[in-house]
Amino acid sequence: MREPMKKPLIGISVGDPAGIGPEIAAKTLAMPEIYEMCRPLLVAESRMMREAVRFSGLELEVRAVNTPGEGLYRCGVMDVLDLKNIEPAAIRHKVAAAETGRASFEYVRKVIDLAMAGEIDATVTGPISKEAINLAGFQYAGHTEIYAEFTHTKDYAMMLANDQFRVIHVSTHISMREACNRVKKERVCRVIRLGHDAVRKLGVENPRIAVAGLNPHAGEAGLMGREEIEEIEPAILQVRTEGINVEGPSPPDTIFSKMQGGQYDLVVVMYHDQGHIPTKLIGFQYDAKTNTWGSISGVNITCGLPIIRVSVDHGTAFGKAGEGRANPESLVDALRIAARFASPGSSS
Repeated sequence: MREPMKKPLIGISVGDPAGIGPEIAAKTLAMPEIYEMCRPLLVAESRMMREAVRFSGLELEVRAVNTPGEGLYRCGVMDVLDLKNIEPAAIRHKVAAAETGRASFEYVRKVIDLAMAGEIDATVTGPISKEAINLAGFQYAGHTEIYAEFTHTKDYAMMLANDQFRVIHVSTHISMREACNRVKKERVCRVIRLGHDAVRKLGVENPRIAVAGLNPHAGEAGLMGREEIEEIEPAILQVRTEGINVEGPSPPDTIFSKMQGGQYDLVVVMYHDQGHIPTKLIGFQYDAKTNTWGSISGVNITCGLPIIRVSVDHGTAFGKAGEGRANPESLVDALRIAARFASPGSSS
């Protein structure tokens, strides 16, 4: 448990060693502003992190610790809970491999265990390779499913947030055919409630929520599908009786523009890409002339867990790994959001 008035202690799993996770972690933990909001503890391999500091051109001491209580948590020193689980010489940047997949999975398991034991106040996750963790023998579609299993959580949802632009998903890492099958009243109700609670914790007292339709034109009164009539609208009517400010189902082709314009605080989406595409269009800025990302902002929040989990909203970026040119913006955002969730009064 956190002592009164102490900044929240946040465990950060570094992600896949072959990707940009170590680099963005080093760049983030070199920023004085991070230590003003939290006490960051990196779960990684210390020699690997020294190499990331080197190729990133940073002045930063890497200090290996065995427990969260040993951390100094001051700018200029990166506290690393060293799992000693991979030889730096075995890391091949830009390649999905079983060895790095195993290491990244172990980093995630460790932060979950620390949070479940109450040794840290929140968790933040760096990018993993789904291919690599599956090569290592861990059959998961992503972080969300790992967290669900090891926190024994059956009812959860993924939220993406970029400043005031927020979406929460009824389904994520499944086929489109299965996603349509999962649009059921009970599930839609649960996701609306989870989103409502999460946005309140972010400081919005009475969130204005819109629910997207599954079909074009939100079904057009049944002409293009009946999921809106039979499942989504009944869910909306149900949660309204609970005092939640929600409307819809609304046509998916206009609902996001309305949220960006300030009409809503959250949109409930029916499947993975319905939420990911507009969020990344806003947060990710790519320049084809320079082959660089000018901005990679936004975070991924898992709602419904017994612990706090916030993640970067991007992948391992193998193409630029090990080169010192990765953008840490999303990890900075993730730490800021996690610290807000973990601070006193966030559950009001």
